[in-house]
Amino acid sequence: MAEVRSRRKAHAYSVTQVPSVDDVHLAQADASEGFFARGREFESVYVNHRYTTQEREELSKFDSLDYLPSHSFAYKNWIKRQPSRLDWDRWVMMGLIGFSVGFLGFLLHQIIEVISDFKWEKAEDFIRDGDIAVAYVWVLGISLLLVIVGSVLVVYFRPSAGGSGMPELIGFLNGTVVRHIFNVKTFVVKFLSCACAVASGLPVGPEGPMIHMGGLIGAGLSQFRSGTLNFELPFFQRFRNSEDRRNFIQAGAGAGVASAFGAPVGGLLFAMEEVSSFWNMKLTWQTFFCCMIATFTTDLFNSAFTSFQYKGSFGLFRAEKYILFQVRNEIPVNILAFIPTVVLGVLGGLLGGLFTFCNLKIVRGRRALLAKLSDDWKRKVVRVAELCIIITLTVTASVFLPAAFACSPFTCYSPENSVVRSPECLSPLNHTIHTENDVSLYTCPEGIVTRFENNSVTTNKTFNQVATLMFVTGEEAIHHLFSRETHHEFSYGPLFAVLAIYFFLACWTAGSSISSGLVVPMVLIGALYGRIIGLSMVSMFGVMDKSVNEYWAWMDPGAFALIGAASFFGGVSRLTMSLTVIMMEMTNDVQFLLPIMVSIMVAKWVGDFVTHPLYHALLELKCIPFLDSEPVIVHEGDKPVNLELHMARDVMAAPPCVISTWESVSNLAHLLLDTPHGGFPVVHSSKEGQEKTFYGMITRIELSVILFHPEIFETSDNPSPEDPEVTLLDYQQTTIHKLYNTEEIEELLAKFCDDSAYEEQFVNLQPYVNQSALSVRDNFSLHRTYIIFRTLGLRHLTVVDETNKVVGIITRKDLMGFRLEESLGRVHQEGAVATNVPMELAESWM
Repeated sequence: MAEVRSRRKAHAYSVTQVPSVDDVHLAQADASEGFFARGREFESVYVNHRYTTQEREELSKFDSLDYLPSHSFAYKNWIKRQPSRLDWDRWVMMGLIGFSVGFLGFLLHQIIEVISDFKWEKAEDFIRDGDIAVAYVWVLGISLLLVIVGSVLVVYFRPSAGGSGMPELIGFLNGTVVRHIFNVKTFVVKFLSCACAVASGLPVGPEGPMIHMGGLIGAGLSQFRSGTLNFELPFFQRFRNSEDRRNFIQAGAGAGVASAFGAPVGGLLFAMEEVSSFWNMKLTWQTFFCCMIATFTTDLFNSAFTSFQYKGSFGLFRAEKYILFQVRNEIPVNILAFIPTVVLGVLGGLLGGLFTFCNLKIVRGRRALLAKLSDDWKRKVVRVAELCIIITLTVTASVFLPAAFACSPFTCYSPENSVVRSPECLSPLNHTIHTENDVSLYTCPEGIVTRFENNSVTTNKTFNQVATLMFVTGEEAIHHLFSRETHHEFSYGPLFAVLAIYFFLACWTAGSSISSGLVVPMVLIGALYGRIIGLSMVSMFGVMDKSVNEYWAWMDPGAFALIGAASFFGGVSRLTMSLTVIMMEMTNDVQFLLPIMVSIMVAKWVGDFVTHPLYHALLELKCIPFLDSEPVIVHEGDKPVNLELHMARDVMAAPPCVISTWESVSNLAHLLLDTPHGGFPVVHSSKEGQEKTFYGMITRIELSVILFHPEIFETSDNPSPEDPEVTLLDYQQTTIHKLYNTEEIEELLAKFCDDSAYEEQFVNLQPYVNQSALSVRDNFSLHRTYIIFRTLGLRHLTVVDETNKVVGIITRKDLMGFRLEESLGRVHQEGAVATNVPMELAESWM
């Protein structure tokens, strides 16, 4: 018994096999690598991430899951009991998810708006009275309170709710089990923490958490049951399978994008491009419907409510309400505009790569600092204190940095392109080039506004450029940067100062222990340097008014701010199609579609040579297994490998642990205790004496559930039929996501191993085996093996020989880029290439 217990500590259901919530134990692996080590943070997409030994151990703790449910007799019997419908209930569920996500987006934005308006309006009152110190204490106090609440919720109650949740969501939909990300507690903490983070003034946005919460709603609402709340309702039971659950999660994530940006088509494309591995046309229409309902719901409630106050006009969709960053003045595009557009694309790729690199280094530095603290409570305090430091710096910069810059007069231009300054700026003359009326005065004099009988207005007030960008929310700052025909509203000094500070603070905040997104910071950073490029064009060629010379009107700093925002967003995320549509839908500037497309593509190409996409890099940092759409394998550093010239047997794990369809309880218990494998090939022979061949797959959890029900054990004298019409265990019993009573199961397995009586008791596994489990020949193309595995969302792929005998098995981790390079490197060294050819020719193939 003691021997069995010591043996199972290394395998089975040991706590050490569960991925750690706190990853500080990986700090030693980080310290062993150089600052610019190849295959770490500073790596192009054409170089696979290089995992240390410690990181590989963490990687091995993650389980995978199948996209399609197990096609067993139990599953087929369960399907027969489900009511037959023509998919109308699936459309109903998509509508429910879309409505829930849309209403959630409305609530989140209204809460943020109420808190932000209350905080900043009161601060402006203090500043108008000359009490800057009081304004600082007020803003800092409110912001600190919000940050402490938001971070304490995450650190002490639900660490999985921290960050945007995007890497975990992408990893799950790619086929990896990530614990606690689809949980009611995670949802509640995510919502509250995100509202606190954005309202506090941290350089974050709500969009990333909205995508995660959309997936959470899709996961929970479609199942109509909760393990946390311990209830199960008798509705939509036929959706309680892995395929439908993941489809609804994908649709919920897309609806989160649609609600956050007001972009239903962008939400659909985002779900297709970034978060999904398996897709079909039917799912496309259903996800589009879900995104449409989410956008409609958010816009419907936003049309009538502002800060939870009913304003009337319910159902009147105003553009300024449902278009996030509406561009009002359209400008014709000139072919010459593509020259600075390419420059912005290059800048977006380089700065996006720099942002990703710095963020990863900060995360690893945070991990190293926390690893030096021995007590868990000290680590939690430090995580909360870090965010308090960040918000203190942010508030200090927001309140005091504007004081370093002088007040600026309102600047306008007459039709003759001559400069007109205050007090004539708001006169009845047709000044198309102007300064916005809603800029921030800060401590600048309000001036005297004079109104005349002919409705003309003059004023001599001034404003503060930095306060216009920092003494407001991030979304309001973006509105100012995107504004058209405001050429001299911002000058170089304020733009560079805000860019440097915001870049640093946003990079530091991302990955901290609070629920937050990166979209608003990415758009704002890109808009800042885009505005700088546009201003440099104005400095070189002068102000071009479209009412005077339409051909050169494209040289507008606001237009380049939009292009810069798209380029930085693309340089960080490497999104293409979905990002283009999202930028169109949230600005309504169709005329700049082509420049935006060009800047995004150039930013992606340049960024790909610098770092991996941010979300994929975070997957690697968190050691979450992920299969990219196309593997990039090189040999000896720079020789690309053609996977069509290699076979499945080159990467398979062999020999596999196989079991028979009729197996003794003792053997199954030993197998579960002695091996850590997540699934096992099942073999079967139709006639006595024949060699057993591949029959199907069965997972570790399914075997555990079966052994937990001794009533289905049988003896050799009384075997059950091979193809039972009624199975003793229901499908829903065998397809649980995880085992909650692992200690009880371990004790039971130990009992089965020690008691010799269980060597004579058997289990008929045929009713529970996945008979549609895929298998490939050992000489099957490795490239096509990868495509099949990833596209169909497999967990295991059995490799058989020409007689259908099991010779190996391929898992997700076997197909990861670094493992493929290692496996094929050994094949190359041994000279075992696809065909027997001279070594010189083999090297040319590699």
